[in-house]
Amino acid sequence: MSDTSQPNSSGLMRKLPLIIILCVAAIGAFTLKDYLNFQTLADNREALLGFRDANYALTVLAFVGFYAAIVGFSLPGAAVMTLTGGFLFATFPGALFNVIGATLGAIAIFLAARWGLGERLAAKMDTGDGLIKKIKAGIDDNQWSMLFLIRLVPAVPFFVANLVPALVGVPLSRYAISTFLGIIPGAVVYTSVGAGLGEVFDRGETPNLGIIFEPAILLPILGLCALAALPMVLKAVRGKQGI
Repeated sequence: MSDTSQPNSSGLMRKLPLIIILCVAAIGAFTLKDYLNFQTLADNREALLGFRDANYALTVLAFVGFYAAIVGFSLPGAAVMTLTGGFLFATFPGALFNVIGATLGAIAIFLAARWGLGERLAAKMDTGDGLIKKIKAGIDDNQWSMLFLIRLVPAVPFFVANLVPALVGVPLSRYAISTFLGIIPGAVVYTSVGAGLGEVFDRGETPNLGIIFEPAILLPILGLCALAALPMVLKAVRGKQGI
């Protein structure tokens, strides 16, 4: 009896962190969307600025920890937090605090997913046949390029970019480095928007989150995407030429 129940219990324990994250994410999607928004930030901006001025180091630690929790539990409000980083700390060091918080949260969900599902799934993909094995091999051959691409392309949801690498056996160090560096361009853009939130609120307006799709912003990011994809293109060309 204990021999059969122990593996089941071990499997459940491995999945428990991921189950908790998914449950908290589901609850947060319904309970927090009315609180983690721009209006809440506008209503509390004076209190936040006052607390920051009186407790700068504590504000930084609390902000990074709260940002990491939002990303780690996939809660609504990541965009608001990024703008808040700019509002409280200016474009720099606000962008740095945003990137650190987002990276820590991404690492947390990556570890939960890999511990619960990723290791076994990656092993099955390695031992599988046909298309599945080819997909896994393609990802393994171009991990750095793929990891940077999913971070740089604005259309890839952050939650998806956190989970997919865990499910295909990407090393933690490679994931952490590519996440930290890959989210910098978008973080700088939105943090700079947040740095001007005071004037936006004074005019009774809401910030323009679509700014990242404007040509002056989007084209340089697409250039970085092309640069990240270049090794894969060169490898494909050399493979066809038999080099």
